[in-house]
Amino acid sequence: MVNILESKTARLTVLIDPAKKTAFEELCATQDLTPSQVVRQLIRGYLADHGISYSTSPAAPRGPKRPQT
Repeated sequence: MVNILESKTARLTVLIDPAKKTAFEELCATQDLTPSQVVRQLIRGYLADHGISYSTSPAAPRGPKRPQT
């Protein structure tokens, strides 16, 4: 699976108990992956498993552009 980091990212905060966090980080390190890479893989898989499609292209601009003065 190819990892493509989108041009814009959003932060997701997850609360997890310290023992699981440590075990997860150690397992990721043994696979030469960052925890963020693995979480992104898990999210992509979860979305695919549930038939959810999404676009990684940049979002349309928000609101009307104001003329520069």
